[in-house]
Amino acid sequence: MTKKALVYLWTGTGAGKTTSALGAALRQLGHGHSVIIVQFMKGRKYVGEYKIQKKLGPNYKIYQFGRPEWVDVLHPSKKDKALARKGLQFAYKAAAQKPNLLVLDEVNYAVAIGLLPEEDVFKFLDAVPSSTVVYLTGRFATLRLLDRADFANEVVTLKMPAKIVPRKGVDY
Repeated sequence: MTKKALVYLWTGTGAGKTTSALGAALRQLGHGHSVIIVQFMKGRKYVGEYKIQKKLGPNYKIYQFGRPEWVDVLHPSKKDKALARKGLQFAYKAAAQKPNLLVLDEVNYAVAIGLLPEEDVFKFLDAVPSSTVVYLTGRFATLRLLDRADFANEVVTLKMPAKIVPRKGVDY
């Protein structure tokens, strides 16, 4: 039996799934380890985790496979599906580099809304070297992805203001 990569999964409708993955990335970088983040459904270069790349150095790489606009989750476009497929193809190349941490940000949501077939994500996870830790984030993780994960966490909002304007450095 081949040893598989350790998988951490963060799901739920609360805020903090990507933030948790970024915290794990920061810890890895603090130890001189390498981190690759592949973001699905995101194409906004103004977010902090994207802008910090140069300051964090060559061990931190982030790639986005999405448009700057939000995805219509009820009716995803062909372009959104193509970008998600391209992101998963790129994730294979990223895994081949054997980073200490590989984050597939919003991949759970990409599967849930039909941008990616669940089975394709399973095939990918089986191909990741066992030396790499994988973080999967995004709402509505499927039961099979939850079962495949070694660690699974659900983020639930217990309280929030009725109306909040997203803040630079906190929310993006």
